[in-house]
Amino acid sequence: MINCIVVDDEPFAIGLLEDFIRKVPFLELVQTCENALEALEILKRGNIDLMFLDIKMPDINGLDLLKSLKNPPVVIFTTAYSEFAVESYNLDALDYLLKPVPFDRFLRSVNKAREYIEIGRAGSNADIPVEKAELDYFFVKANYQILKINFSDILYLEGLKDYVKIYCGPKAIMTNQSMKHIESRLPSASFVRVHRSYIVSLDKITSITKNRVVIGDKHIPVSGGFRDSFFQLIEKNL
Repeated sequence: MINCIVVDDEPFAIGLLEDFIRKVPFLELVQTCENALEALEILKRGNIDLMFLDIKMPDINGLDLLKSLKNPPVVIFTTAYSEFAVESYNLDALDYLLKPVPFDRFLRSVNKAREYIEIGRAGSNADIPVEKAELDYFFVKANYQILKINFSDILYLEGLKDYVKIYCGPKAIMTNQSMKHIESRLPSASFVRVHRSYIVSLDKITSITKNRVVIGDKHIPVSGGFRDSFFQLIEKNL
């Protein structure tokens, strides 16, 4: 069960979200709050997994409320104003719903929240890494949203100066998360770094030469610092 609160100064908006939440079996509405100060009191008690948060409210707006929280719950913004979308994602909001929110859009958003929250719970159980929870996917922030990527879809990853490209086909998913962080999320039995700027999926390798890994039409360099460990791994599977 996912415990949630609604923070909004508009009674109609609160009522609509209450109705939506009642329709979703895995959501439990703990409290509705008409302003940020009420929300702060509820959040101090802990045990809130998800917050539906309006932006334009009296005294303290939703963006400032989120900025003030040291350990915020997962946040889905609900607002009539599209111009705050970029700032909301810079604050790590999971989603941004424009009012009036249709139920199908709400449902997609809370399903995404459930997957995100379950990953956190799985990763905290017995302090084990996420990959050992036997998940076959992970999430990345890209294009002002959070995307689910199946490990089996990944061909290779390319690290550039300020972002990483994840190739899952002809198009790449770009994220500003670091290569090191993403590498820590990948199952080590299936992915290997062959270059400072490249991680490849072992399953997707077409052929290997002395200095190149070929995946489809892409020729990926194998650098000296990673060559020995890479070929030792390959030799174990010969």
